[in-house]
Parts: sequence; C-alpha cells; structure tokens
Amino acid sequence: MTTTTDLVSYEDALASYDPVMGLEVHVELGTKTKMFCGCSTELGAEPNSQTCPTCLGLPGALPVVNATGVESAIKIGLALHCEIAEWCRFARKNYFYPDMPKNFQTSQYDEPIAFNGYLDVQLEDGETFRVEIERAHMEEDTGKSTHVGGATGRIHGAQHSLLDYNRAGIPLIEIVTKPIVGAGDRAPEVAKAYVRELREVIRALGVSEARMEMGQMRCDVNLSLMPKGSEKFGTRSETKNVNSLRSVERAARFEIMRHAAVLSSGGTIVQETRHFHEDTGSTTSGRVKEEAEDYRYFPEPDLVPVAPSRAWVEEIRAALPEMPLARRSRLLAEWGISATDMQAILNAGALDPIVATIDAGADAASARKWWMGELARSANESGTSLDELAITPAQVARVTELVSSGDLNDKLARQVIEGVLAGEGTPDEVVEKRGLKVVSDDSALGTAVDEAIAGNPGIADKIRGGKVAAAGALVGAVMKATRGQADAARVKELILEKLGVSEG
Repeated sequence: MTTTTDLVSYEDALASYDPVMGLEVHVELGTKTKMFCGCSTELGAEPNSQTCPTCLGLPGALPVVNATGVESAIKIGLALHCEIAEWCRFARKNYFYPDMPKNFQTSQYDEPIAFNGYLDVQLEDGETFRVEIERAHMEEDTGKSTHVGGATGRIHGAQHSLLDYNRAGIPLIEIVTKPIVGAGDRAPEVAKAYVRELREVIRALGVSEARMEMGQMRCDVNLSLMPKGSEKFGTRSETKNVNSLRSVERAARFEIMRHAAVLSSGGTIVQETRHFHEDTGSTTSGRVKEEAEDYRYFPEPDLVPVAPSRAWVEEIRAALPEMPLARRSRLLAEWGISATDMQAILNAGALDPIVATIDAGADAASARKWWMGELARSANESGTSLDELAITPAQVARVTELVSSGDLNDKLARQVIEGVLAGEGTPDEVVEKRGLKVVSDDSALGTAVDEAIAGNPGIADKIRGGKVAAAGALVGAVMKATRGQADAARVKELILEKLGVSEG
C-alpha cells in the first residue's frame, strides 16, 4: 500500500519552527550468555535452539543477573560521563507482544544504573556539539518475529508469522538523551553524528561490535517542533528501529518536514510510533505511543537490587581505553593533517586500518596513502567495507616496506595489492609469483637504456645540449620496456652518465 505524505520544504520548516530531538539507542551487548540466564547469544543458531525456561518465561523459572552485562553497562555510563548509581533495581515493563514470551520485559525504570551524562560529537565541519544524556539502563531484548507472505515484511498483509526466541533475553543497554535543542537546521546532522560517535565509543569499550546492519545497535528518533520563539515542546513522534547512520539523518529530516506540514495547515501531531522506509526515506504510522504509566512498571520481585561498590566502579574507570574523540584529536596532531582529512578518513571507515598498519611498522603517510587510495577504490568497486577486504594491515605495512626499500615502486605495489586481494598469497608471495621486483642493477638496465637512447636520437641530442628535463621521455621508454619494473631514479642516472651530462 502506497501512501502520500504532505511535506513542506526543509528550509520553510526551519523558517517557522525549531526542532527538538530525543534519541534512544539500543545496544546489544557482546556477552557470551543472555542477561538473566545461561543461554548462548551466538548468532546463526537454529531458531529456538538457544532457549531455556527462564528466557521463555515458563512458570517457576528464576532469573540471575549477568555480571558482565552489569560491568558493560558501567563502562558505557562512565564513557558517557554519567553518574553511576550506588543502588538500582530492575523493573517489569508490562506489555503483550508475540515476541515477548513473558508478557513483560525486564528493564529499569526510575532507577537506571547510569544517569546525567553527555557526549561531545563533531560535525562535518569540525564544530563540536554536546548531547546531554538522560540515562543508560539495562534491559533484555525481545524475540524475533518474521512475517511471511506479505509484500512489505510487516504483519499487515502477511499470511502467517514465525517466532524465534533465540534473541529473547540478550542483554541490551538503552541510552536515552535529554531533549536536544539548539541544533537548528543541523539537527539531522547532529543526530547522525551522535549515533556515529556513540557507536565508536561502544566499539572502543569492546562491549559490542555495534553493527547497525545486524541489529546490534538500533536508534529510535523522537522528534517534535516548536514555533520560533516558543519554549514549549510540541507533540513528538518516535521513528522506531532505524538501523543506519544515513537513515537516522534522513528520518529526522523527513519528520521535520512532515511535522511542519501538519502544523502549518492547522493540523495536530499524533503521538505515535512510526516506521522508516529505506527505499523512499519516508516514515509511516505504526501505533499510538503509550505513556510510561501504560506499561504498569513495578519492581522485579525475582531479582535483588544492583549495588556496584565505588571501588569496583573506580577500577572500571581506571581501565577505560582512550575515547574516540580524544584519540582522533591526538592522531590529527601526530599526523599533521587537517580536520577535513580526518573526516574523510572517518567517512571511509579507514581510521582503524590505518592505525593498525602504522602499528605494524608503516609510516603514517604511507598507511593513509594506501588505505585512502588503492584500497578505498577496491572496496568501492566491490561494494564492501575496508575492514572486509581480503588484506590485513600487516600485509599493507609489508607493501609499504617493500616500496621504501626500493624493491617495489608504486605501480608494482598496486599490482601486489591486487594479487593479495585476489587471494594469491602474501605480498612477498605475490612479488615472487608475478616477478614484480624493481630491477635496479646496472647490468640488467644497461641494455634497455642503450636501446632507449638509440631509438630516440633527437631527445638524446636535447639532453646533451643541456635540457636535462628531456630525460623523462627516455626514462618513460625504459619503464615501458621493463613493464614498469625498472628503478626510475637509477635509469635517469644511467641515461645522463651515458650521454655525458651531469644532473646539476
């Protein structure tokens, strides 16, 4: 079913209204077992094979808190500059969905483990925007519903639904921002930058891979508009489970234009959840949004409160890794590059591969050159990401070593990388199999140089007459004759020696 939504232009929307956003990000933790039972969290298992009475909500089954899940929550809270609760409880969030076997979700309500923090994010032009964090709390994921037979993959129009409870009970951390105001026309960009920075923080902490395309990190985009000059928030919509950075930005932008169209025509915004459609960049209505009281929260009677000692919290704080923003600032200074260059590296997903290549022995300039050049091109052509290419940072470092030692030139190095990507072996094996080493000994080059001089007498005469720059043409002829394997610098020296001309 296709529906048409009235929109106003983005510029007109921002001329009359100020956007207010709230972002709720769910992060699936990378623990080995579920949050309240010992079932495996490994992906790819047969449906419903990783379940037990506890995560299926069977009568008499009692939950036990996953200590690693609590530790991960504290790590996230500290990284987001939050206060860590000295005492907090789980609660039951009551609602019925087919993929929630207990008919309630074990979550946290008025007593989250982390609260009152912030995350500084960098926009494309290098400007820093601070996003205030309301809370980060622990909860569990639901099962997975697959709707079969419909055109959209949603329940409407489907012939039947399949339920897989392997995901039910997997640990989640929900991170909720305070209302984000003051972003103006950059609100969608701020939303994207926030989720991207949060993803980098999560990955740096090692608590989750945070792969949005795999559902390990999902964002709900809450948005409302208030008239210019007003301080009263409007009614919000909540676009659920947005699963890419680009889509977060597009969803916020679309909702700004949709809200403005409704309000400008005298209509009323309905508080509801909405679905985002990747193909069109639009949202459609889901269901009327419940308020907190509709969930009938009450303390979970089967779990004791969580009371992390201050000593344990400080021990976790002391072991935190360098945070992504601080790391980027440090590398930007060490590498001597601009903020624009760093942003290009981030956009390409090249920062970690470059750092790993430097750690493997390459210099920073060479590592950036190959990852942002030849390897970025290969990734783009194959429609994959840099970290999925069939080459390791250590292998790229070896290529740079062969170039710096004179065994390869850039043209040959590109062929070596091509061979590694094609599965022909390590850089050294590709060099050996393809016979790609630079030819630099005089005996091997002498014949090619003599032939180039003999075949281009006019150019040779110009060089003898003092036009040393003309030697480039002869160098090119030798390189062509040797299939690019000659040492160009040594070739030029031999040409000038044979013609009795000095470089100076």
